[in-house]
Amino acid sequence: MATRTDLDGRPIKPITICMIGAGGFIGSHLCEKLMSETPHKVLALDVYNDKIKHLLEPDTLPWAGRIQFHRLNIKHDSRLEGLIKMADLTINLAAICTPADYNTRPLDTIYSNFIDALPVVKYCSENNKRLIHFSTCEVYGKTIGSFLPKDSPLRQDPAYYVLKEDTSPCIFGSIEKQRWSYACAKQLIERLVYAEGAENGLEFTIVRPFNWIGPRMDFIPGIDGPSEGVPRVLACFSNNLLRREPLKLVDGGQSQRTFVYIKDAIEAVLLMIENPDRANGHIFNVGNPNNEVTVRQLAEMMTEVYAKVSGEPSLESPTIDVSSKEFYGEGYDDSDKRIPDMTIINKQLGWNPKTSLWDLLESTLTYQHRTYAEAIKKSIAKPTAS
Repeated sequence: MATRTDLDGRPIKPITICMIGAGGFIGSHLCEKLMSETPHKVLALDVYNDKIKHLLEPDTLPWAGRIQFHRLNIKHDSRLEGLIKMADLTINLAAICTPADYNTRPLDTIYSNFIDALPVVKYCSENNKRLIHFSTCEVYGKTIGSFLPKDSPLRQDPAYYVLKEDTSPCIFGSIEKQRWSYACAKQLIERLVYAEGAENGLEFTIVRPFNWIGPRMDFIPGIDGPSEGVPRVLACFSNNLLRREPLKLVDGGQSQRTFVYIKDAIEAVLLMIENPDRANGHIFNVGNPNNEVTVRQLAEMMTEVYAKVSGEPSLESPTIDVSSKEFYGEGYDDSDKRIPDMTIINKQLGWNPKTSLWDLLESTLTYQHRTYAEAIKKSIAKPTAS
């Protein structure tokens, strides 16, 4: 293997990475990338390892010995500090990040995203270990533009809705709108990480993902995702398509979102890992402003893509409108637009997303259609108790 160099032409030294939440959607793709393209070692921490099983066995894999799985819950495991000490870098991906939970399980949401993350930040700071902390685009909350009159020409001015890491305010709904429990907890842990950097010299990078999409994202309840609760919009729509049910548009599907392909996003994370001098002390938006659609447009596009990959005709009425109260429960609120400004990541790491929305939907839905078909085959093949 030729010597790999960083963005400044220096050889990249192999490091040990403690990855918390390695068994999830993002963690599994990041582990794959690290194993196949780098010499780094990974201590993979999670409660489940289903999505990284293919990396852990057999022992004949080219990266055997470079990835170790440790089954633990960071909530209550005394091994956590020792594992962070063994590594050069800790990446924290652990979180409850399902919108339906923000309303129905606000306490779990706050504890998971703030309280449980505190020891990770503390151990990294006390042991002089670098931290890449995963936050969320939700920390921005609502845009300034959403408070302008509906017919205001200012709504078209990017200054009112494009989200910048260093200047955009974080605007949340009122306290009874419990949907913001997640964003608030995530913002507070960001502030804590930043303060540890300012006061105690913690080397940190904060990542704000904007809807990372791709194979292995949770989409079939009870099979490759939680059996309870309502997943994020793309997974919800995938489920409806697979089960041949109409796609539910919450409050008319007028919210706007951008989507980025997981493989593009992982490239950005690898640049952060391997270029600490350029990444430390920064907060990075990681999204694709070119892939912006309303939720209604997303539903229409997914219906079209799914018909192509599955060969099944679309339903006569592919969508139905539902209220947010009916869908998510009392206390739901939403942000209108989420467009990431990409100036900082582009300047520091030279990163730009490449994959179009159509292509990322085609890749994701092809994978999901195949996985769903296999899951149904397995359930049919299971012998029933007499």
